[in-house]
Amino acid sequence: MTPHIVRFTKKRSTLTIATAVAAGALLAAGTATGATAQTAADATPGAAPTTLSASARAGLLQDANAQKAETAKELGLDAKEKLVVRDVVEDRDGTTHTRYERTYDGLPVLGGDLVVHESKAGKQEGVTRATSKSIDVATAPATLAAAPEGARKVVWAASGTPRLAYEKVVTGTQKDGTPSKLHVVTDAKSGKRIFQWDDIRTGVGESQYSGSVTIGSVKSGTSYALTDNARGGHSTYNLNHGTSGKGTLFTDADDKWGNGTVSDPATAAVDAAYGAQVTWDYYKDVHGRSGIKGDGKAAYSRVHYGNAYVNAFWDDSCFCMTYGDGTGNAKPLTAIDVAGHEMSHGVTAATAGLIYSGESGGLNEATSDIFGTAVEFHANNAKDVGDYLIGEKIDINGNGTPLRYMDKPSKDGASLDNWKTGAGNVDVHYSSGIANHFFYLLSEGSGAKTINGVSYNSPTADGQPAAGIGRDKAEKIWFKALTTYFTTTTNYAKARTGTLSAASALYGATSAEYKAVDRAWAAVNVK
Repeated sequence: MTPHIVRFTKKRSTLTIATAVAAGALLAAGTATGATAQTAADATPGAAPTTLSASARAGLLQDANAQKAETAKELGLDAKEKLVVRDVVEDRDGTTHTRYERTYDGLPVLGGDLVVHESKAGKQEGVTRATSKSIDVATAPATLAAAPEGARKVVWAASGTPRLAYEKVVTGTQKDGTPSKLHVVTDAKSGKRIFQWDDIRTGVGESQYSGSVTIGSVKSGTSYALTDNARGGHSTYNLNHGTSGKGTLFTDADDKWGNGTVSDPATAAVDAAYGAQVTWDYYKDVHGRSGIKGDGKAAYSRVHYGNAYVNAFWDDSCFCMTYGDGTGNAKPLTAIDVAGHEMSHGVTAATAGLIYSGESGGLNEATSDIFGTAVEFHANNAKDVGDYLIGEKIDINGNGTPLRYMDKPSKDGASLDNWKTGAGNVDVHYSSGIANHFFYLLSEGSGAKTINGVSYNSPTADGQPAAGIGRDKAEKIWFKALTTYFTTTTNYAKARTGTLSAASALYGATSAEYKAVDRAWAAVNVK
């Protein structure tokens, strides 16, 4: 999408900002790579995200909230439309990217979100919108379909012509035991279903997968609690095979946790706590983001969910990760890339908010695979080295094969290597293959190679070669696109536009990186 440019200037409060310049469910119902690694000087320094303290971030949000009526007017919104401030990202050069949701005549607008890009001087540099269509909806028509019990009235703008609708959240349990919070949107006049998506994203201790690791804990009376105050207060709880509630906080008498096997319930807790720790460190070290929401506050983890539950999931309503123990309660789904995957669903929810259905749902899942992989590389753990395989440690298939492959996603028997008509009708865990393949090609390039002892052979849709720019650069491009250019309704075509905008901001519109992004999308048939 080409941003609509409106020229205006606003006042922004002066903030003291500490800047650190640092070199869904998982299943359907670090180390340098083979490509050139990035140095700190490769990217345009000003376009990279800065690290905001909690107070600095709160100040920017307060500024945006105070000016939202003026912003709405300058954007040319209808008098019935109001902006709701949702998130803000600041670049090192002072450019801000403020994310808003909208209401219309007091009703929430689903798919009405937008991002305003503004220079340090207060001049708007562009607007990224989930929809470019104007909203003109009668919110109290003479005739309406009966509202589903417990539904709320909304304006649906995520697809088609904006219209009055009902949104109902139906809670339940999926076939594999994963909880469900299904959002069902129906036309308020006809009563026909328009869209639906699920809000559950499936997804010194002795760990089962990462060896002996140092984890955060605190002294609590005569014992220790598995709470990491150095990383926002992340805590790990034992559900003891239950499926509801928070569970019991793990405690230990001598601060030595687990024994590296499932015979000790604390072993899975060590893996979960360590996964949360390295995920926090990745986002802070690489992207300057403190915590999932960027507010310095941690989520929490629950382990031992259900009985032989073969899945893991992120739930934004509790702001928590939940892990099952796998087949026979022998393989908890607490490996590094799984933890990074689940927490990255939280990052997506706090930023672009990609709707978990259709092509946007595939991009949501791919974002978690991309950053789960990035976390694994960044952790640089000798027992779980970085690779482009998803869930290779948890043995979901029972034969030692990984859950997903990024170099050639179709190797799992279901995922898409390339975009095709109808990709949005494919389960999001499989349509994610398109973006996973794009990310691998952008990082490493096509063809056969061995990285960290793993052999890869990545094809392209057109049979032409694609050159990689290094995983570090690819990560930064995807993160900037996610946090500043993607919206709730971003599809694969718009993801291409968003990542090209990110590459242009970071490296320049004539750079090799920009050209590599363009080529990698063409290589997966997104043009």
